[in-house]
Amino acid sequence: MLKQRIITALILAPLALAGFFLLYGVKFALFIAGVVTLAAWEWARLAGFAAQWQRVLYAAAMLGAIYQLWWHPHWADTVLLAGAAWWVLAVMLVALFPRMALLWQGRVQGLLIGFVVLLPAWQGLQVLKSWPEGNALILAVMILVWGADVGAYFAGKTWGKRKLAPAVSPGKSWEGLFGGLFLTLLITAGVAWQREVDSASLLLMLCGTLVVVLFSVVGDLNESMFKRHVGIKDSSNLLPGHGGVMDRIDSLTAAIPVFTLLLWVSEWGAL
Repeated sequence: MLKQRIITALILAPLALAGFFLLYGVKFALFIAGVVTLAAWEWARLAGFAAQWQRVLYAAAMLGAIYQLWWHPHWADTVLLAGAAWWVLAVMLVALFPRMALLWQGRVQGLLIGFVVLLPAWQGLQVLKSWPEGNALILAVMILVWGADVGAYFAGKTWGKRKLAPAVSPGKSWEGLFGGLFLTLLITAGVAWQREVDSASLLLMLCGTLVVVLFSVVGDLNESMFKRHVGIKDSSNLLPGHGGVMDRIDSLTAAIPVFTLLLWVSEWGAL
C-alpha cells in the first residue's frame, strides 16, 4: 500500500503543481474543471447514485454548470456566498450528526449539495488566479490546508485522546485540531515576519488563518459524513493508494471559497 501511495504521488504531484501554477486563462479553467468533474462523478455515489450512467450524467451536469460560470463571471460573488452559507450550515450538520441527517440524506438533496460544495471551489480558484499574486494566493491556501493536515496528524498521533467528531470521523481528535491550528498560525506568523507586515495586518492574517483552517476541517468532516451515510471508505479508487479525488480535495472545497471571500472583504481584490 505504501509503495502504491508513493508511486501515485510521484506521478500526480508534478501534474497537479503544473496545472495549478503554470496554466492560465482557459487552460487553467479547463484543468480545474476536469478535477471538479471527476469529483462530481464521485459525489454522485456519495449522494446515493450507484449506477455508472447516473454518475456520468451528474458529472456532465457539473461541467455544464462550470461552463455557465465561465461565461458569467459576474455570478462569482453569488456562487462564493452560497458556498460559504453551505459550510456554515455544515458545521451544525456535522456537529449534530446523525440527528439532523434528514435534512441532507435524500438523493436530490445530496446532488444539490454537491453543486454548492464543488462549484464555489472552482469559482474561488478562478477569482484567486485573476488577482495580483494569484499563484502565491493559491499556494497560500494550499499550504494552510496541508499544514493543518500535517499538524493534526502528528499532534493527534502524539497526544490525541478526545474525539473531535466520533460519529463522523472517529480518528480525529481535538488535540489534532489544535496541533493543525498551531502549525498554520506559526506558518502565517513566519510569512508575516518575512514580509515585515504591521501588527494590525498580522492580527488579520492570524484571524483569517483560524477561519480558513477551521472550515477546511469542516470540509473534511463533511465528506466523511456522506461517506459514513452510504457506508464507503473512499470516494472512489481513481488514485491508487489515495482513494478518490474528493478524498484529496475535501478540505480545499471549503477552504478555497472562504479564503477568497476573506480576501474580498479585506479589499484585496474585487469580485
